[in-house]
Amino acid sequence: METGPAIFAGMVFALFGSALLTWTGTRLRRREPVAHGVNQVASVALASVAGTVALALGVYCLSRL
Repeated sequence: METGPAIFAGMVFALFGSALLTWTGTRLRRREPVAHGVNQVASVALASVAGTVALALGVYCLSRL
């Protein structure tokens, strides 16, 4: 990977993953639904997995520099 696109992709993934995990944790702590019309356990699990995967992809992209 070239340096510029790797840094950009890594930062986008890392920011998205950390923001999604923070948002999910905040909604869960306030006992508000993460997704309307969906089982809360399923929506928290899916959002947590998606945030963790995005954060891991960001770390992977940034480690390939």
